[in-house]
Amino acid sequence: MDSLWLEYAWALLVLIGLEGLLSADNALVLAVIAKHLPEEEKKKAINYGIIMAFVFRFAALFAISFIANVWQIQAIGAAYLLYLGLKHIIKARFFKENENNREDMKKNAAGKSFWPTVGKIALADLAFAIDSILAAVALALGLPDSPLDDFGGLDGGKFLVVVLGGIAGLVLIKFAATWFVKLLAERPALETTAYAIVAWVGVKLAVITLAHEDIAVLNHQFPHSTVWTLIFYGVLLAIAILGWFAPASKKHSQADQL
Repeated sequence: MDSLWLEYAWALLVLIGLEGLLSADNALVLAVIAKHLPEEEKKKAINYGIIMAFVFRFAALFAISFIANVWQIQAIGAAYLLYLGLKHIIKARFFKENENNREDMKKNAAGKSFWPTVGKIALADLAFAIDSILAAVALALGLPDSPLDDFGGLDGGKFLVVVLGGIAGLVLIKFAATWFVKLLAERPALETTAYAIVAWVGVKLAVITLAHEDIAVLNHQFPHSTVWTLIFYGVLLAIAILGWFAPASKKHSQADQL
């Protein structure tokens, strides 16, 4: 029995690290989406985003079996993250516009797009909540059954690991979001990096969708395989490193994302 709980404790530590990565991505996206707002509205929008992240992730915990079995939900999350990420990468890299006109547009838009911005944050939070819970459940399913009763469609011990990992992720979002707002001011290149990460997480959800038993384009076990795990986190790490060391391009840092 001691070895069983030791295995659960180890899985929880791994999950906290995993949720930390996903929470960092989520927090960075919150900061980027709200970047164009005036300072007070920016803080308010990010606080709303953090609250919605809490709500969506806890809701996802109690809809685990539904999310894990309905591929349409996963597909919508994948499509939205791919759209959000690729749209802003393409605009930042290829869309050229007179700099003065862009500044005028930004001034005119400031203060007029608070609720649309909150809406975009909500959609991003929802997609990240789906990805976070799917990742947690995938890790928990590899654990042996515990003596606890089933809850939320999962073995009680596995459900507890998912809940504790999710709570850790939410705490990290709270602290990371504020830090990323300051970091973006110092490293504007991270803005494009954030959307590249969003698109890559969208690819991950797309892979999960394509491996669903009702779709079966990919092998059902592929999203949980060592090969795909190494590919996903290898690319994620590469994107983060390239973004961190990328030179701060004035043109790109002034490209408005919204």
